[in-house]
Amino acid sequence: MPRWRLTEIEKSRAGATTRAVVALENAGSATWRSVGTEGLQVSYHWLDAHGNAIVWDGRRFAFPRPVAPGESTQVAVDTVAPRAPGRYLLRFDLVEEHHFWLSEIGADVLDVEVVVAPRIATRRLEVVVHGGPHPRTSAALAAQEEPVVEGDSVAIAHLVSGCEPESSWSRLVLDAHAEGWTAVGPAVVPLGRALERRRASRTLGAWAPGGRNPRLGRPLLLPSLLGGIDPSGHEGFPAYAGDEGLFEGGAVIRLPTRYGRLLR
Repeated sequence: MPRWRLTEIEKSRAGATTRAVVALENAGSATWRSVGTEGLQVSYHWLDAHGNAIVWDGRRFAFPRPVAPGESTQVAVDTVAPRAPGRYLLRFDLVEEHHFWLSEIGADVLDVEVVVAPRIATRRLEVVVHGGPHPRTSAALAAQEEPVVEGDSVAIAHLVSGCEPESSWSRLVLDAHAEGWTAVGPAVVPLGRALERRRASRTLGAWAPGGRNPRLGRPLLLPSLLGGIDPSGHEGFPAYAGDEGLFEGGAVIRLPTRYGRLLR
């Protein structure tokens, strides 16, 4: 059976990795052994304020060496925080891989109250307009619910000249980043004459306004990105096709139909 002690924990931010270091004493009668990803492993659960499991199967961490009865060891545990900021209980546990959690057979756990902060420390959104300034784009950015800034921001949105973000776009993008999403892609609606809009809408159906989708199955167009990530390209648009991306269908950008092979 384990005896636990927390020796170190970093500040937790939504959706980000937080390192904790736990010390364990083997107070049982059998040696603890990790064999690669098998055997006994250190892991964790995230619980909400009511004790409900938000994340049950945390990442696994092997013991650095066999731990005989009466011996102690330390293990660094990289936990991925829940996406929504708030108060949680971080519970450290042992798991016999493919068999059971030791807490299920009465072993002690280590509970740590954690306040998960927003992923972004400040709500600052910078905008890069690919193709150069455009009066319509500038006017739409000036009308945003949360002003966009120049420089000194961890969140950078990549737009194209002539597009027109709706006024709620900046707020919804920053909300999603605060919840822990590394990349946020908006819905895209074509501008232009009726025939052009109908033709472009058939192609842009996957990016039509609607709800949120973390598994869109397509690259995110005109994304806002954290952590200095540079956009890739998709059919002539700045795009993002990696992990940790959210399609935010409520954040709408109107796009001239002259842009990109996608609209032709």
